Amino acid sequence: MSTSQIAFLKGHGTENDFVIVPDPDNAIDLPASAVARLCDRRAGIGGDGLLHVVRSAAHPEAHAMADEAEWFMDYRNADGSIAEMCGNGVRVFARYLQRAGLVEEGDLAVATRGGVKKVHLAKAESVSGSAAGDITVSMGRAQFPREGVTVTVDGRSWPARNVNMGNPHAVAFVDDLDHAGDLFREPPYSPASVYPDGVNVEFVVDRGERHVAMRVHERGSGETRSCGTGACAVAVAAARRDGLDPSVTGAPVAYTVDLPGGRLVITEHPDGEIEMTGPAVIVAEGHIEPALLAQRPPLA
Repeated sequence: MSTSQIAFLKGHGTENDFVIVPDPDNAIDLPASAVARLCDRRAGIGGDGLLHVVRSAAHPEAHAMADEAEWFMDYRNADGSIAEMCGNGVRVFARYLQRAGLVEEGDLAVATRGGVKKVHLAKAESVSGSAAGDITVSMGRAQFPREGVTVTVDGRSWPARNVNMGNPHAVAFVDDLDHAGDLFREPPYSPASVYPDGVNVEFVVDRGERHVAMRVHERGSGETRSCGTGACAVAVAAARRDGLDPSVTGAPVAYTVDLPGGRLVITEHPDGEIEMTGPAVIVAEGHIEPALLAQRPPLA
């Protein structure tokens, strides 16, 4: 670990927030304990995760993708564990690259552990010195396992659509988002065997034509301000409920999805590819004190 100060930035996408550590040459050691301290909201910088910005050619997990994507998003969860992908994180990652002058508006490829993701940076308008154009990320295709579940909260029950976006989702359409309860704990569902490893549960209400609002319990985290894969799952579930399937009609379908942290637009194309469009904002930058990274984890 270098004893010199390490630069960082802080950013968010619909209030899904991240610590950003630029490290083009992959020279900074970031063990799980250090990442957890940086993401700690009281003793560190605070964030839902950490975006380690590395050139693909410099990282052993991304070297094979270097010909397709110059930059690798080495994403870490707030507890320091390694994760494959984060849709909101990719937008913030791209915004950092743009802010640093490493990429320009237009199309961009970003390497992730979940593969190379296609990103489009819209023409930016300057707002208080920050780029404000929306960013679009290709999120892959949705799968619809046949077996669904019934979700129950405070005596009310709803059928939930089973949608897989690389992670599992149970999407329930309700009359009032307050019916979801506090969402600190995973809402009960049956049969439990459908999701043996747990599930992200979305509660959804209609706001207008092709316009919905949602709350989400993310497995292992409780309620969060935003979930990119959850918004995609909600949009495709709403489309099927409304009798819309781009693979049948040959026309793309777009839904506006309101989350507690902001608004995303989800578009499903006839080939099944799903795109997520939304904001990404850099809010601060500074330097990390080396002592913070050098601390030993607390005794159990």
